[in-house]
Amino acid sequence: MSGSDSPGLHAAVLAGGASTRFGSPKQLVRLSGTPVLHRAIANASVVAGQSVSVVLGAAAAEISLVLRQSAVSVVLNRGWEEGLASSIRAAVNSTPAGCAGLLLVLADQVAITADDLRRLHAAWRRHPVLIAAALYGGAPGLPAIFPRWAFPDLLGLRGDRDPRPVIRRNVDRVVRVPMQNAAIDLDTPEDLLGIGTAAAVRTEP
Repeated sequence: MSGSDSPGLHAAVLAGGASTRFGSPKQLVRLSGTPVLHRAIANASVVAGQSVSVVLGAAAAEISLVLRQSAVSVVLNRGWEEGLASSIRAAVNSTPAGCAGLLLVLADQVAITADDLRRLHAAWRRHPVLIAAALYGGAPGLPAIFPRWAFPDLLGLRGDRDPRPVIRRNVDRVVRVPMQNAAIDLDTPEDLLGIGTAAAVRTEP
């Protein structure tokens, strides 16, 4: 299954954070020789084709340099200091008018693979009126695909909040896709030591 099979899906990679705990832009950290941001974009492209955007905020000028050869569209979140919700709103507001669903994925979920997103996408294709969300840590969260009816709820998010409140409010309209890789975040230099050797982190063909 490829992105060309779903012209109604748009993917947004959320990469607007300040990487305060890491100490430098973690979007540019290389794993297996590839910046983590490029990995996230490549995985999203497997299910969304060329309909992929990257939301930048802190260090946008520096990070955008590594995207010069990429076909993705860059969305600048000037209000990034508010937190994650501002990047989610920027992603929703930049979604193409004709798309039926929006895939949101965090750039620092570095263990997510193309196969993980394929499974998420397949679940949404079977039930396109429902939210398809990764299940890990006992609760659904990102990455997730939101149908258009959920966009107003996403636009209502404020502060440093992910979309879990939207998912909880619509718990009877959610397809859960088990995805343990989604539980692995790159937040600190110490995380990098473990992630760099973890079997879950690998380069997709």
